[in-house]
Amino acid sequence: MFIKKNTSKPVAAFNHDEKQILIVERKLQEFIQLLSETTIDSIKLKGFEEKLSAAFKQNRLKAEKIEAFEALDEQPDLSRIDLLNNLDVLLSKHQLNSDLTKKQFKKDLTNRIILILTGIVIITLGFSMIILPAPPYFEMFTVFYFNDHDGVTIMDLISLVIILVGVYLIVTNIQQKKS
Repeated sequence: MFIKKNTSKPVAAFNHDEKQILIVERKLQEFIQLLSETTIDSIKLKGFEEKLSAAFKQNRLKAEKIEAFEALDEQPDLSRIDLLNNLDVLLSKHQLNSDLTKKQFKKDLTNRIILILTGIVIITLGFSMIILPAPPYFEMFTVFYFNDHDGVTIMDLISLVIILVGVYLIVTNIQQKKS
C-alpha cells in the first residue's frame, strides 16, 4: 500500500532564496563598480562578456528544464501510472544526465561489446571445429553418412551447439540494446 506524500511544496532545492538573490545583486554591483574603476583591453572585456552571457544562459536553461518537471507537482489528481508516463515523456524531452548515469551507460556498453565479441569468437571456434579435420578418435561415431568416407559426426553436432551458443549471445545482446 502506497502512502501519498504531500507534494504541495515544489522542489525546494531548486527554488531561489531571497538572500541568495540579494547576494548576487550585491556582487553584480561590485563587479560593475570594479569594471568602471579599471581599464581593461577589448579582448579581455569580450572574454568577460562571453563568460557572463554563458553563465546567464546556463542558469536560464536550468530553470526552464526544472519548470517542466514542476508541472507534474501541480496535478495532484493523477494516478501513479499517469505520473510515470508523464515523467517518461519529460525525461525523453529534457536530458538530465549525471556522471553516474554516463559511467553506467559506458559500463553496460562495454559489457555488451565484450559479450558480442565473445559470441563471435565462439562462432568462429565452432566453424573451425567443423572445417578442420579432427583426429579419428573424435570422429568415431557418425550419425549420418553422405558416402562411405564422409558424414555428420557427433563432433559436428557438438560444433553446431557451440555455434548456436555464440549466436544466442549475439542475439540477446542486440535485443537488450533495442529495449
